[in-house]
Amino acid sequence: MTTTSNTKRALVVRGGWTGHEPVETTDSFLPFLAEHGYEVRVEDSTAVYADADYLAGVDVVVQTVTMSTIEPAELSGLIAAVAAGTGLAGWHGGIADSFRNSSDYLQLVGGQFAAHPPKAPRAELAGEAADNFVRHTIDIVPGRADHPIVAGISGFELTTEQYWVLSDDYNDVLATTTLAAREFDPWHRPVTCPAIWTRRWGAGRVFVSTPGHELAVVDHPDVRTIIERGILWASR
Repeated sequence: MTTTSNTKRALVVRGGWTGHEPVETTDSFLPFLAEHGYEVRVEDSTAVYADADYLAGVDVVVQTVTMSTIEPAELSGLIAAVAAGTGLAGWHGGIADSFRNSSDYLQLVGGQFAAHPPKAPRAELAGEAADNFVRHTIDIVPGRADHPIVAGISGFELTTEQYWVLSDDYNDVLATTTLAAREFDPWHRPVTCPAIWTRRWGAGRVFVSTPGHELAVVDHPDVRTIIERGILWASR
């Protein structure tokens, strides 16, 4: 695929569990991408990842596909594209809880959702999404406060799902969140997890924000700023 030097291309891939509002959240970023000169293609399937010729001309993939599965040719196409320089960006379960059947995908993005602790003992919960909405802080890592994705942003509070993430130390962690150890929790001390990170893979860049459960969270001014900057940072 040939591209002109002044053409930028963004691929939005969305789907999976609808509770994360993949259509609504990604639609909210389409004007931003257009304003920054991207020609945008939107796909409701990961099948496009198997099109190597097309992906070679994509500058950034914005993915929000929670859980779901991915075919081997699709995954290998995505990994190869990122290694060759295509950026990958996303938020919440749309990137950190995608394709649980694939360890290769987990290695690419550098973190996997494990849990979002409930706000009260399970016997007291109402059986609704808000059961898992807890007030918590996103803390900018002091030594990374000058990174262009988080520069000028102080720690901020959210009432939404707080992700317990399994990760590795290859990530460049820009912000963390600390999960409390309450008397009804089975863990015995607070646990600090990455909340916002970047990762280099070959010639490509990966950006992940765990805040972003739904449009209301994505619309939080600090979350939106971080995601917008993260998309631009990840872009080729």
